[in-house]
Amino acid sequence: MSETQDTPKFTVINRRKLNDDEAPASETAEESSPDTAAEAAPSEPAEAPRLRLVEMPEPKTPPPAATPEAAEAADPEAPGDLPPGPTSEESRFQKLQYDQSAERLETLVRAQNPGAPAMEKIGFEHLVQQLYLSAMMQMGAGTPEGQRPRIDILGARQTIDLMGVLHEKTEGNLTPTETQILDTVLYELRMTFLELTRMISMQPPTPGGAKH
Repeated sequence: MSETQDTPKFTVINRRKLNDDEAPASETAEESSPDTAAEAAPSEPAEAPRLRLVEMPEPKTPPPAATPEAAEAADPEAPGDLPPGPTSEESRFQKLQYDQSAERLETLVRAQNPGAPAMEKIGFEHLVQQLYLSAMMQMGAGTPEGQRPRIDILGARQTIDLMGVLHEKTEGNLTPTETQILDTVLYELRMTFLELTRMISMQPPTPGGAKH
C-alpha cells in the first residue's frame, strides 16, 4: 500500500493565439523621432506642406472593468485565472481524434495478441470500482496473510471524499442501477473508514511519542 503522495500541481496554459485585433503592445509601431525625420529629408528646400482635413474617429468608450465582487456574484465558483475553455467544435474534433487513436491502438494490440479478448468499453461503474479499490487498498485491504497491513488513512479519506464529490455532482444524472452502485459503495467505504478510525483512536499512545 503506497503512502500518501503530494498532490501534483498543474499549471493551466492558455494555448489560444491572440486575435488579430489584440496585438501586444511590443508590436506597436514606434513613432519616428524628429532627428530621424531630419536625416530622411532631402537636401533641397522642402515644399510647404499641404493641409487636408482628416476625419477623426470617435473615441471608443472602454467597457467598465468588472470588480472582483461583481465577478464573484455572477459565478461564485468560477476561477479567475483560467483561460477560456474549448469550444464545442474543438471538443468534438478532439474527441473524434481520440476515438480514432484508441481504435488504432486496440487493432495493434489484437494483431500482436490474436487470442486476447476485446477491450471492455469503460463505463461509470468502472470509475466507481476504481475509486472503491483504491480506498480499500489504502485502508489495508489486500494485505498478504501474515504481513502487517500498511494503512494510509489520510489517503483513504481523500479517495472517499472524491466519491462524495462524484455523488453530489452526478445526482439526478445517473440511471437507477448506477445510483444504487454508487450509494452502496460509498456507504460501505464510509463504514469501513469509521471502524478503522475507531480502532486507531482506541490504541494506547506510544510512550514518549515515539513512532513505530
